[in-house]
Amino acid sequence: MIELEVDGRQIEARPDDTILSAVTRHGIDIPTLCHMEGLPPSGACRLCVVEVEGNPALVPACSSAVAPGMKVRTHTPRVLDARRTIVELLLGSHPDDCLYCARNSKCTLQDLSENLGVRQRLYRGEKTVRPTDVSSPSITRDPDKCILCGRCVRVCEEIQSVSAIDFAGRGCDAMIATAFDRGLNLSTCVNCGQCIVACPTGALRERSYVDEVVAALADPGKMVVVQHAPSISVTLAEEFGTKAGQDVDGKMVAALRYIGFDRVFDTSFTADLTIMEEGSELVQRIKDGGPLPMLTSCSPGWIKFLEHFYPDLIPNVSTCKSPQQMMGAVIKSFFAEREGVDPADIVSVSIMPCTAKKFESSRPEMAPEHIPDVDYVLTTRELGHMLKMFGVDLMAVEADTADTPFGERTTAGKIFGASGGVMEAAVRSAHFLLTGTEMAELDVQPVRGLEGAKEIHTKLGDLEVGAAVVSGLGNARVLLDQIRAGRDDLHFIEVMTCPGGCINGGGQPLGADIEAVKARMRALYRIDREEEVRVSHKNACVQRLYDEFLGEPLGEMSHRLLHTSYARREDLAEAGSKD
Repeated sequence: MIELEVDGRQIEARPDDTILSAVTRHGIDIPTLCHMEGLPPSGACRLCVVEVEGNPALVPACSSAVAPGMKVRTHTPRVLDARRTIVELLLGSHPDDCLYCARNSKCTLQDLSENLGVRQRLYRGEKTVRPTDVSSPSITRDPDKCILCGRCVRVCEEIQSVSAIDFAGRGCDAMIATAFDRGLNLSTCVNCGQCIVACPTGALRERSYVDEVVAALADPGKMVVVQHAPSISVTLAEEFGTKAGQDVDGKMVAALRYIGFDRVFDTSFTADLTIMEEGSELVQRIKDGGPLPMLTSCSPGWIKFLEHFYPDLIPNVSTCKSPQQMMGAVIKSFFAEREGVDPADIVSVSIMPCTAKKFESSRPEMAPEHIPDVDYVLTTRELGHMLKMFGVDLMAVEADTADTPFGERTTAGKIFGASGGVMEAAVRSAHFLLTGTEMAELDVQPVRGLEGAKEIHTKLGDLEVGAAVVSGLGNARVLLDQIRAGRDDLHFIEVMTCPGGCINGGGQPLGADIEAVKARMRALYRIDREEEVRVSHKNACVQRLYDEFLGEPLGEMSHRLLHTSYARREDLAEAGSKD
């Protein structure tokens, strides 16, 4: 450790620290727009400039290394004036529509203006007006609000390894765009929404379907049902100002019922159903020699990534639909039949942590006979907005329980919300399916945690099984390249599009740091630890669904409703043009 002086205070820093990382660790705030924790500094925005004794120029704290005896001043009049000027220049060409912006009160540029005391427009440049890109079913891109910080480009390229967007043009014509400035729907964008989370302004936002859902709730001729994903109950409360990691499952169910949903279901139910189908599929592939390693299919951003970049591995993907789509399928078949309702009169809504789920619900594979399994997808953020629209104080609501039969779940289905959860749930049930006995210890610790890549080699009965868990598509790319190169010691691979899994999805509450994501993960595992039924194959309502309707895992009915297939993106585009 080395010592330096910051604003007259002695602090310790590591030899590889930058000024920014050192002072942040000691609770000293230096503003920035372009910095991304864990990535090399870009030094693009210059908001983090500080004064260093002996250096006549202001230096960027994000890219300047600490040195023994260094004396740093972070908030001198000169520094504040420089930061204020940068913000004033950004505002000179920024739209004046904060009242209508999705990021109003959650905008970093707005916060900087407030904190730096910017109260008038000093610079008035000619504004470049570019069309808003609404081509994607998941993400809306408004170039006029872009401040060219580059955060979206970096997360797309350096973390997700998708590179759907990049800088284009020079000087005053500079912008962030897709290849040939076409719509996001024609790019390699996988709809993960990590760019939305990274964006400090409203240049990127989810495509909202709140108005459509509100209209459906007001239509007396429609039965409107809603499902909520496993991670939503441990993140929604953050939209109402609480600390991360609070489980509000019962309150959320009551709030959804209060605003008019006819039925409230838990997607964790079909997470259990997914394990029954996917576990059976894995056992079948191991016994009968199917394509291995089998790759999970729960995360739609990952599926689109595979279709673009690794189409040769599509045969390895599980044919199971995601839990969201399985729920939609059984709602518009078994549930509609039992309730005596025409599936066309059911509006199926899902609350998801993931913007890619909006894309998934729009896929033609998910609309048999042109009736979509899921009609509308709302993110956690949209649900928070909708509850406030209806005047609901979530934390004051009396808790309630979800509707049966699709409200019953095990904790194995609940931990789907964290990276490694699908694998852990699958291992628990695969052991039973292969051996007929339960695992002695249900906690599978090696697959837990926020590490981007985890592996486990274990025995299921007499069979030695290798499994891997990756989250973040950059980590997935590394492992898939190994598979392409001939690696053959793995039987099963769980892939989550977003780093850390659904608890850190592109539709989750904004402004969460790594500690908040950890708190969300701990909340899910606390639920798993405290409840009694922890394996998917013991979900009594899932067994009832098989007995009364589906028959058996991988049977004719379950295969028709709960399974699908995928193809190269180029093949899908050609098929679409022929249609």
